[in-house]
This record gives sequence, C-alpha cells and structure tokens, in this order.
Amino acid sequence: MLDALYDARDRIRVINARHEAGAANMAEAYGKLTGRPGVAMVTRGPGACHAAVGVHTAAQDSTPMVLLVGQVERWVADREAFQEVDYRQMFGPLAKWVAQVDRADRVPEYVARAFHVAVSGRPGPVVLALPETC
Repeated sequence: MLDALYDARDRIRVINARHEAGAANMAEAYGKLTGRPGVAMVTRGPGACHAAVGVHTAAQDSTPMVLLVGQVERWVADREAFQEVDYRQMFGPLAKWVAQVDRADRVPEYVARAFHVAVSGRPGPVVLALPETC
C-alpha cells in the first residue's frame, strides 16, 4: 500500500504521524474541519487499539473518517495469529460500519462504500481491515 501511495504522491498527500493515536486524531480533525473523511492507516493489534480513541471521538462528534487497519494474512486468520483481532467485533460499537476486505478485486468497492457511509446521514467513522495478502 505504501508503494502505491508513493506512486500517487502528486494526488494523495501522506503524513507520517509516528503514532497510531496521533494518526487517528489527525484524521478526525481533518474530517471535522473539512467535512470530508479524514483517512488514517494503522498497524494491526496495538496500532488499531491506539487508534480506537480517535474512532470513538469521530463517532461522538459525527466526524467523517476512514480508518484502514492492517490484518493478518488470510491463510492464518482465525488461528490466533500474532496480533490478530476481529475488528468487526472490536470497532462494531464505535463505528458506523466495519468490514474486512478478503479479495483484492473488491478493494475499490469497499473503499468507495467506506467513503459513502462516512459522509451519509449522520457522518461518522468507518473501519476497513486489510489483510497482508488478499
């Protein structure tokens, strides 16, 4: 993903927050200031836990936000892999929609829906889990 973002650097600005909580708070602030979803990308396990505070803030303040969370590879899913978390369970009470993308060809569909849900009706946070390989 980082390679793709580098290739799109003339269209997508990437800011390194150096900590997941900071990234989530920055995305929440961007959404609050612009009305467009702020986007944060965090690692799995502890990274997602650190970002949960920003997701909760976005939910309480009706701020559009999209959080992309790394997930374990599909072939080790549901086997208690290192830092594996069921993000649908974890973020379910905090976000408008939580999903996990399991097929690479469906990434555009999920991302489009995430942005749509984040701004539709009462704005709020959306969480997408992205396995290392789809």
